[in-house]
Amino acid sequence: MENKTIIGSQEWVSLPELDIPTIKVRVDSGAKTSALHAVNIQPFQRNNDTWVTFDVYPIQHNGKKVIHCEALVLDKRVIKSSTGNRENRYIIRTSLHINGDSWDVELSLTNRDSMGYRMLLGREAMVGRLIVDPETNFMLGDLSEEELGKRYKNTISNQGGLKIGLLASNPNLYSNRRIIEAAERMGHEIEFLNIRQCYMKLDADTPEIHYRGGKILNDLDAIIPRIRPSMTYYGCSLTRHFESIGVMVLNKAEAIRQSRDKLFSLQLLLKNGVSIPTTGFANSPLDTNDLIKMVGGSPLIIKLLEGTQGKGVVLAETKKAAESVINAFKSLNAYILVQEFIKEANGKDIRCFVIDGKVVAAMQREAPPGEFRANIHLGGTASLVRVTTAEKKIAIKATKAMGLDVAGVDIIRSSKGPLLLEVNSSPGLEGIETATDMDIASFMIKSIEKKLNWKANK
Repeated sequence: MENKTIIGSQEWVSLPELDIPTIKVRVDSGAKTSALHAVNIQPFQRNNDTWVTFDVYPIQHNGKKVIHCEALVLDKRVIKSSTGNRENRYIIRTSLHINGDSWDVELSLTNRDSMGYRMLLGREAMVGRLIVDPETNFMLGDLSEEELGKRYKNTISNQGGLKIGLLASNPNLYSNRRIIEAAERMGHEIEFLNIRQCYMKLDADTPEIHYRGGKILNDLDAIIPRIRPSMTYYGCSLTRHFESIGVMVLNKAEAIRQSRDKLFSLQLLLKNGVSIPTTGFANSPLDTNDLIKMVGGSPLIIKLLEGTQGKGVVLAETKKAAESVINAFKSLNAYILVQEFIKEANGKDIRCFVIDGKVVAAMQREAPPGEFRANIHLGGTASLVRVTTAEKKIAIKATKAMGLDVAGVDIIRSSKGPLLLEVNSSPGLEGIETATDMDIASFMIKSIEKKLNWKANK
């Protein structure tokens, strides 16, 4: 015990043999094997041994700092992740330096972009040397941003990369940070553009978009619009102006606008042969009884047309409750949809993430006890799910009907088969990346590269 070092649940370590001066680790005694974030993993032969080259982006949410590594392969094993996914990973052995001491540890190489830490320190690396105090962090000292910056000098050069703008409202959201990180890691120059700080010049000869004191954004190659519902009108106006000056956009303004109009989007889906739960819409409270009867009676779902992330969605379990809620909303001059309740779904739905007409990932969302809405923002849980061919088809068909390049498509399983609930033009990445261990942000950047016929300089 006296010779063991006490550490917290987070610490800074270095991997000198990989030229990594410092990296923040998540200390997890529940994990057997340690893991290191690595991308572009390529095996090669040297003196009849298998080696791997790989890139490490050691600072979370920073795609500019990169370390190019190579190491002898110790083994290749199937590792089960915290989300239950099994992955065949290369295993290397390298020196770990912590608190003036060093020893060799085994590391599995995997893409940890969707994880909170670039490295996981498992119990095999700690046996006989370290004791964990889970209530503390950085027992051996924390690093400031300035100190961290001084330790890194290797920087990706964005020369030859694309110039991309991320049009959104909050740079600190998980999804926005991940998109910026992925673009930088892939060699592009990306800038966060606050929607409120963009403004337009409409002119026949020199149309322009300006930002923060007059900076002109016309030279951007692409824009990724991530528009919150309250900014739909202005955000779509900006996106449309970018389109008009020849900037490629990942989701056109018209597609975003019609996906945000819940009634119109449902009409559009039906027109394109996509099945939805039976839905009613009326203007007058005098039609309440027939409206309830039209969708099969109670229990039923009542939705505000302007609601998002499960807000403004009410389950009315009885006819009387439905009448009360509908009339209350109508008295406020609010537009609502009345929709049949799919009891057999048991508070679960499926989110398919579609990019360029392909389902790249899917998760199942489950509502917490006592709740019927499965939205992650409302406490729902996400897990990996295997979607059926019919579910993939309905997701792709719905995305195409909306004209979207990128979409989160929500599907519910019913006794009548899969039914489309909603198509989201700015789907969040945190839930689906965590549930699937997939790098969805990079798929979005690759979509832009493909559309612009861009290829990295080798």
